[in-house]
Amino acid sequence: MSNPPHPPAETHTHSFTVGPEHAGQRLDRFLGDAMAALREEDGHGDAVSREKVKRAIRDGAATVRGRACTVPSTRVEPGQTVTLALAVPAARVTPEEGELAVLYRDAAIAVLDKPAGLTVHPCPSCPDGTLVHRLVRHFPELAAQEGFRPGIVHRIDKATSGLLLVALTEAVRLELSHAFAEREVHKEYLALVHGVPSAKGDIDAPIGRHPLHKVKMAVVPENRGGKPARSAWRVLLADPGGRFALVAVRIFTGRTHQIRVHMAHLGHPLWQDAVYGPAETAPPGGCDLPEFPPRQMLHAWRLSFRHPETGADMHFTCPPPPDFAALALRLSRRMQRVVVTGSPGCGKSALMRLLGERGQSGEAGLPVWSADAAVARLYEPGGGGHHLLRGRYGERFVPDPAGPVDKRALFEAMRTDAALRREVEEMIHPLARHDMNEFFARAEAAGAPVAVAEVPLFLEAGWKAGSRDTAAMSGVLPNVLLVGVHCPFAERARRLETHRGWPPDMVAAMESWQWPEADKMRACHLVVDNSGTPEDLARRTRGLLAELARLRAARDARLSDHLASLWQA
Repeated sequence: MSNPPHPPAETHTHSFTVGPEHAGQRLDRFLGDAMAALREEDGHGDAVSREKVKRAIRDGAATVRGRACTVPSTRVEPGQTVTLALAVPAARVTPEEGELAVLYRDAAIAVLDKPAGLTVHPCPSCPDGTLVHRLVRHFPELAAQEGFRPGIVHRIDKATSGLLLVALTEAVRLELSHAFAEREVHKEYLALVHGVPSAKGDIDAPIGRHPLHKVKMAVVPENRGGKPARSAWRVLLADPGGRFALVAVRIFTGRTHQIRVHMAHLGHPLWQDAVYGPAETAPPGGCDLPEFPPRQMLHAWRLSFRHPETGADMHFTCPPPPDFAALALRLSRRMQRVVVTGSPGCGKSALMRLLGERGQSGEAGLPVWSADAAVARLYEPGGGGHHLLRGRYGERFVPDPAGPVDKRALFEAMRTDAALRREVEEMIHPLARHDMNEFFARAEAAGAPVAVAEVPLFLEAGWKAGSRDTAAMSGVLPNVLLVGVHCPFAERARRLETHRGWPPDMVAAMESWQWPEADKMRACHLVVDNSGTPEDLARRTRGLLAELARLRAARDARLSDHLASLWQA
């Protein structure tokens, strides 16, 4: 890859006479020491790197006794006149306007919070509009440094945000470059990764060019061009659903794309990493967050080093931009799974109809599911319940293989034979529960924020252990939120007799199969009172929807607060 063409630059020729004390010294060392002494005498205090002097010599910028010398290792002798012509570097990078988030600065260093999307220094594909162009505008003293990377002692990818240390003098640049090379600088990053890795770990795997895709890096053996690379991670936040984790990654070396390559190698690539991540990086259901940028979730979080001039220990922490919390919230957000339960005649189905209806303002109703309807499907010819009952009891409840289950005969048998009832429930309930779980999965895949299932025997079937402590449930949003529909027994019995034609013995039988209504309501997270009119139920349904929305907002707020505490930890 060739360097971008340099604009014409002014040069300044420096002339020195070799003294006896420098006899036999290498030309590059002599000129480096001479330039350092000259700068010190002139009051600039900047050194000129030996590499810079070597490059200048090789480029024909040095003479010995008036003749060009391009060999840095040439030995000088006392009395020789040696010259070195160096380009004045101020015109190398044109200052450009642009914001800089400066977290700290003194005469020697500056610490910045680089935004995602900003390239650090010029390159052939990005000759302008870089962080360096802004730096030389905000810090004119950087013009004294050469090349297209004045002040840069380390870099982070264009799409990575966070802490960047800048040297404001050449002497400091040399000192900090040495500190980075000797691994004396502590760098730690935040990353949102796919899946949940082990709580902590260390990976020591060499990194080099990908053998097939030259624009990518990969874990490559050292005998095939890989360079030593070591990273260590610790999990700060693990998604209970296993979808993502927030990890802090410390790097002990500075290989290109090191964290992205190492985490992908572990099987946990960064979210939104178009190069090293999975082909489909968008969150399930899409991403509806306008502030979410299409960039890998990597942020330079912490930076610690010894001040190159004062020797003081310097420590910086920089919270990530809003896109980190936004994506973590989006990935952690599970569909609110609501189960409606209650005793016979309480009005569960009426509540479900209201929840599933389109609102007056045109908003879509919630996805709803009924256990009774699912069981009815299971009892149809070809259904799982139909097959199990026919296989276990023969023609007793399925007299015609092509016909439905005789539900009346089945009910009478279950009412008079408790052992048979338990046996039938053990066959049918798992099928119904599987159907409910598939309903919830479909609704979540479709992006529904809430889905509701009506399950009269949810507690009795043991699908969720009931809690009698409603105070402990206050404000909690569990995986399944249980809503009870309350109605006094006398009113329920009246409704069952009036609207369904149930005789008292049938009401009593169905009541006996369930928990006492008071216990059932205490086990629910929320209770809707349906002892009044249909208009009362409609009003309370709107209140239930508002409470569900409040709980979702509270969940997001708790996670946001937790993330904010992690940023500052």
